[in-house]
Order: sequence, then C-alpha cells, then structure tokens
Amino acid sequence: MRIQIDNLHFTYPSGVEALQGVSLTLEPGEQAAIVGQNGAGKTTLVRHLNGLLQPTRGAVRVGDWLTHETSVAKLAARVGYVFQNPDDQLFKGDVRDEVKFGPTNLGLAPKQVEAQVDEALALLELMDKVEVNPYDLTPTWRKRVAIAAILAMDTAIIVLDEPTTGQDHRSVQHLAGLIQHLRERGKTIIAISHDIDFVAENFGRIIVMGQGRVLLDGPAESVFAQEEILGSTYVQPPQLARLASRLELGQVVYTAEGFMTAYHHKKISNGS
Repeated sequence: MRIQIDNLHFTYPSGVEALQGVSLTLEPGEQAAIVGQNGAGKTTLVRHLNGLLQPTRGAVRVGDWLTHETSVAKLAARVGYVFQNPDDQLFKGDVRDEVKFGPTNLGLAPKQVEAQVDEALALLELMDKVEVNPYDLTPTWRKRVAIAAILAMDTAIIVLDEPTTGQDHRSVQHLAGLIQHLRERGKTIIAISHDIDFVAENFGRIIVMGQGRVLLDGPAESVFAQEEILGSTYVQPPQLARLASRLELGQVVYTAEGFMTAYHHKKISNGS
C-alpha cells in the first residue's frame, strides 16, 4: 500500500511550525527509517499517517484514502502505530486481552482474531505471559506487548517510534529478526530512531529530517556519506562508517560484513 505525502505543512496551536513542505513517497513493502535530532519533525510526520494529526496544508494519502478525510478508527485498519512509550498504549488487564483489543475493534471474525492474536503472541515470545497484567512486566516486555498488539491487527503499514529505547541487547536482536520477518511478509515498516547503528543494520532507506524538512533521503550508503549534513542534525554515521572513514577504506560501510570486505580489499591493494 503506497504512502504519498505531498507538500505537508503542520503548525501546532502554539504557533510552532513543525513541518515545512515535506514530500515523500513510500512504496508498498518498503522499509524506511527516519532520523534527526529532537524537534526535527519526525514524530509529527508519522502521526499524520494514522490521522492523529491533520495537515495544516498539503495532503497525506494511505493507499487511496486521504487521511484528512478518513477517521482514525478507519485508518487503524491500514496503519499500526507502536508508541515510543508502551505505557501510552497499554490499558487492558492482561496481555492476551491487550493484544486482542485491536483486531476485535476492527470487526474481524472471532476465529480470525484468535489466529492473529496467537501469531503475534508467538512472534513476540509472549505465550507464557498471556494472563499477566502488562504493568507487572518489565519495560522491555511491555514494549513487546505493545508491538504484539499492533501486529495482531495485521496492518499493511507498521510505524515503530523509537523501538530500541529501553531494550536490552537480546530484545534488540529479536526486534531485528522481527523486522526481517515482516519484510518477508511484504509489510511496509517505518521506524523513527536515534539508534543509528540499528537503523544502519536493518533499514535500506534513510530519511534525515531537520527543522521540519527532509534534508536527505536515499540508500544508507549515500546518506551516511553526507557527514556535513548529518552533523547539522546532530546525527553521526554508524560507528563502522566512522571507523572506515578514519582508516581511509575508500567506501562507506555500515555493517560488519561490509567493513571486513572493505578492510580486506584495502590490505590487498596495499600489498599486505
């Protein structure tokens, strides 16, 4: 399902102009990460996708729906939004009811609801916690419940707002595997993140925002090469990219495999 954002402007009641002419297209099944300093407009932008915010000027289309003409409840069938803080999202008395709420609210048949709930619980390794109150879980596990609650709705588009915040290493690795799984299922995934190393390893398209505008948009290797523009947004390239630059490997790398390949080629070219 295509997302089309055309000349999007948004001004908060306080007078703060958070978005200033953003235009983007995301094709069905695409995975993109949005990065930039606090106040760049990242969260304001994605909250237009499910109608939580409405354009001051411009338009946002999700498939053939204009978001300013479509209710939040209806958009929930196409766009699933995982909040940065799971406590802003969770409200049911046990994990299963929490995960069940979304697909039930969409009016799905009971058997379909149960199947989608079971699948989401299994994917997030929550089957042994179905009777637990989410607020009796650690923040790491509450985040998993919030993600499962969105996955159970089986939306074509999934938005992850700072998905690695407060997560331990094992949970971050699990999240990476989950993104790969969703990619294979053709889901469109949009992530807002300050975790540039996670972004580099899991998203091929990087959108850099600053002062309510898109400053860079493209494949990771081309975006991470623009250190001056990244620096203006207080975003540093991934650690491996910075190391490769200091070692003068001659190319932008951001994964361990890419770094080792470039380093090997450098050694060969130097005759060592």
